[in-house]
Amino acid sequence: MLKSKDLLYITGYVHGGCSPVGMKKSFITTIDVSAANFETIIFSAGKIGYQVEVSLEELRKVITFSLYDIIQA
Repeated sequence: MLKSKDLLYITGYVHGGCSPVGMKKSFITTIDVSAANFETIIFSAGKIGYQVEVSLEELRKVITFSLYDIIQA
């Protein structure tokens, strides 16, 4: 996770408009393993107030991500 104060400098995006899809650079994306329990997940579309709903299978076609047990970490 990036600190809020570093977000704009590192990614070029403001807080609330940062999404794992459509980034100018490729960043490591980690999704909690519990997301696999749902048909679709919802995340920021890269603009404040907009969201994307997609299955993990469809998301994997667009970005590389890992499922990880974040809560246990």
